[in-house]
Amino acid sequence: MVLGHLNLLVIVVLIFLLSSGTSSSTTRPKLIPYFDSSLSKAASFIGHRGSIAVRQRVFPPRPEVNKILWFLYADDTTTTKCGLKVMAASTYPLQSGNATPQQLAAFSSPLEVILGSHVEHQMYCHLLCGLRNLDVIDGITTPYAIGLIKAFGLLESKWGQLCDDLDHGFPCNEISEGAMREAVTKTLGGPQPELANRIRLICEGNNWGGIVCRLWPNTRYIRCVTTGSMKQYYQKLKYYAGEVPILGGDYFASECCVGLNLDMMQPPETTRFVIFPTFAYFEFLPFNMNEDNVSKETVDLCSVEVGKMYEVVVTTYRGFYRYRLGDIVRVVGFHNSSPEVEYVMRAPKNPAEIVTEKDLISAVENFQLSLRDAMNIEIVEYASFLDQGSLQKQLKVFVEVQDESNFLEDKLEESIKVFRSCMSTLESGLGAIYKVQRDKGQLRNLLLFIVRSGAFDQLSDLAIQNGTSASQYKPPKIIRNHEVVKLLENLAIVTVSFDG
Repeated sequence: MVLGHLNLLVIVVLIFLLSSGTSSSTTRPKLIPYFDSSLSKAASFIGHRGSIAVRQRVFPPRPEVNKILWFLYADDTTTTKCGLKVMAASTYPLQSGNATPQQLAAFSSPLEVILGSHVEHQMYCHLLCGLRNLDVIDGITTPYAIGLIKAFGLLESKWGQLCDDLDHGFPCNEISEGAMREAVTKTLGGPQPELANRIRLICEGNNWGGIVCRLWPNTRYIRCVTTGSMKQYYQKLKYYAGEVPILGGDYFASECCVGLNLDMMQPPETTRFVIFPTFAYFEFLPFNMNEDNVSKETVDLCSVEVGKMYEVVVTTYRGFYRYRLGDIVRVVGFHNSSPEVEYVMRAPKNPAEIVTEKDLISAVENFQLSLRDAMNIEIVEYASFLDQGSLQKQLKVFVEVQDESNFLEDKLEESIKVFRSCMSTLESGLGAIYKVQRDKGQLRNLLLFIVRSGAFDQLSDLAIQNGTSASQYKPPKIIRNHEVVKLLENLAIVTVSFDG
């Protein structure tokens, strides 16, 4: 008997890529294996090249205006016990040395800024280099909308120092990292007093509406993800952007590319993604807000129905088999034979959860409208936590407000009364499951915590300390980590109870 040859396919794990890590109970990101596989590389290449092609169809390249102000942070790489490197998916090409000279030349900042080790200093240097190159900036981009909100907020507070740095031709002493400081100084090319004065004239009026148009006059677009939990930042981003269009991002997960946004000019509420069958093998788990979704069978790409919601399940070229991404999408149509979907929310982690991310976002939007009408109070960030530590569960909602000092010193009692009077709009938007359990007496009074300014920035710092990439950070809307809850409770200015 002659035995045939046994052909073994050996696939080598090169590195681990990081997930965003903000929706877990540990605040630590997941590790995604990156295999040395030609198929996985091809799928990723097709996704990213397809995204570029769609953008260039709308905005053809211009040789004379050819730089991107890209707020990207590579973070420090770590190493697993077996010696494999761990890094963010968004910065892998840069940290691995695979970025081409043409790609690096398109960035307004030198590589040393992206590879720096202090996020706020990196953000400052991105702004400084972007201002130095203001006439040749074609677009401004970052993975998620929150990244641009933070960057423009830093511009508001530091524009005077930025102008002084342009005057001097080198960054301020606070930027102490040697390689980054040297590279930025080289980019500035010596003192730029005329440019500094030009920027001062624009910024000194403290009118930040449309600042992008005025500071970067040749910019044709801003691009970032504005769907899902990023939707709350869209209006603020439009305020900064003025007439510059905000392009939606694509549907790329840490595990694999999922879909492309073929009509990127659409606002978040009408953004849809075409799922490409070549990116992975896709299945869809039917999802209903008010039903048990545990025992349902998946359907394939061709069997989804328009109008229905599904959780995305992938089998990828990187070794994931029937892996639940945790994303809920709604099918809104087909592009040729491929489903077009809109992103709805992150999936609930377990059946005990009574409020979804989508419920909370909608409830806080209505709550914000009531507060604005009553007292012009602006919410800048928020999250919720379901406390199940006693016989009766209790939902806690944490909000951070703008101009906290005025809230504290001048109008504290009046503000508390306004919050309590408007809390009915918050509670009424928290979804059907919350309402049923509240009516049955299974929930204690809703608790609202107004936290100090910068409280949610501390959550960002905590996540980054635990390994989350600064570029990929998304503020959690549904908190599941008791350490995070304790931090926010300790930072509360006041707590308001709503008895209905």
